[in-house]
Amino acid sequence: MTVTAKSVRRVVAANDDRGMAVAIQDGPSPDVRTDPARPGFVATRLWVTDGTPARTKGVTETLDEPHTIEPPAKGSVFRYYEFPPDAGFIGGIGEDAVRAYFDAMGSPGACTYRPDAPHPYMQKSRALDYCYVIEGEITLVLDTGEVDLKEGDVVVQRGTNHAWSNRSGKPAVVVVSSHAAAEEQ
Repeated sequence: MTVTAKSVRRVVAANDDRGMAVAIQDGPSPDVRTDPARPGFVATRLWVTDGTPARTKGVTETLDEPHTIEPPAKGSVFRYYEFPPDAGFIGGIGEDAVRAYFDAMGSPGACTYRPDAPHPYMQKSRALDYCYVIEGEITLVLDTGEVDLKEGDVVVQRGTNHAWSNRSGKPAVVVVSSHAAAEEQ
């Protein structure tokens, strides 16, 4: 699959054998996913941790971890998203296409699609997400309302059912740091 989105440069720094800080990787992140039903949608996975506290010594790559939207148990995942304007796909999207996206992302259980849902890409996972809008405008769609966001806004997502809806005429970019969370008590 050809991805036409801009690549995300990923620099990984670590300490060498002498304890000196060095860049051990510098180039585009190799884990880029798209959604055929949403032309222009891109999800770039940048780094994954498999536990907390995270290991820093001897770790040179983490993208060999299984690909899922959710972070590993006790771990985290850092991702860059580009959301195209909804107008390019929203009228023709159906359940099969939405479920295919969640399957391709390794997270079929995160999909909460319902025909009467406020957005077709509604999802829920057991995670605490820190979301930062880098570029553009996007709407956080929740079960009982919506929140319009713009560049510089932050969302702390605490395991809620949600979707991202871009109602502008330009792409929106959001980075998300997802951290494993416990079931609600």
